[in-house]
Amino acid sequence: MELNATDQLPEDDLPEEVLRTEIFTEARSPIDGKPMTAQEYAELLVEIDQANQVDPQVSPKVRQTVSLLKLRKFLKTVLPILPIK
Repeated sequence: MELNATDQLPEDDLPEEVLRTEIFTEARSPIDGKPMTAQEYAELLVEIDQANQVDPQVSPKVRQTVSLLKLRKFLKTVLPILPIK
């Protein structure tokens, strides 16, 4: 007697491929866990994304130091015999 993989699955068990294509109509808030619609969830994600967009403020001295460190690393890679500490 030959058994197929589909013979062993319960009928209420959906394959993962089907579950991945399922459209979600309900969601929970990532902030407080309250139920919300998919539209409210999408709007909340946009608001969170906009709130997290902050331009970094770096002083010119720090920027120059980082640039010099990058140059030093490059020189050590290209010219490893130079005594750069």
